[in-house]
Amino acid sequence: MRLTNTMKNVRSFFILLALLLLPSCIFFKSATKEFNLTAGARNIQSGQALLVVEQSSLFFTRTKVYSLEKINGEWREAIPPVNATIGRNGFAPKGEKREGDGRTPSGIYTLGTAFGYEEKVSTKMPYRQVLPDDLWVDDINAPDYNRWVKQNNTTAKSFEKMRRDDILYKYGIVIEYNTNPVISGYGSAIFFHVGEGNNMKTSGCVAVS
Repeated sequence: MRLTNTMKNVRSFFILLALLLLPSCIFFKSATKEFNLTAGARNIQSGQALLVVEQSSLFFTRTKVYSLEKINGEWREAIPPVNATIGRNGFAPKGEKREGDGRTPSGIYTLGTAFGYEEKVSTKMPYRQVLPDDLWVDDINAPDYNRWVKQNNTTAKSFEKMRRDDILYKYGIVIEYNTNPVISGYGSAIFFHVGEGNNMKTSGCVAVS
């Protein structure tokens, strides 16, 4: 999962998660299609970037990630679109995502800290190495719900280990959904991370190869 040098100088990244039923039209035009970006996306400033995660449905459902950057007031495609997977139960309409529902929250969110198994990676984003005692709390009754914590610093009864036995979190980025403020039960641990392959769905994250 790598963003090319065309996007290396952007100040911040955003991710737009949206269910679009074809036909759809838009202000951004790629080599393959056009988009009608939301007002929030249109207001993102020059020098910033946007990842659009779009699920379309005609004869079959498919999900793609479009990488865009804003130059001179116009959105331009930075790299070709890539196939992606989202939650096993599709997108949750804005405001309807709940813990354990297997849905990816729709909306526009900042991309926060990048993380992974390696001590260092080549990125201008803030990066944190994942260690064996790192957990992400999904216990809706815990005071540190939807937070990255150390194992010895939480009393949560339910959590996700960030250092997995597979490659899914070898590279990842926190999608800042339900992080400021955190609302208990509205969903946790929403990441942009490495995909499992074979079009395997996630529990709510966005995954690419």
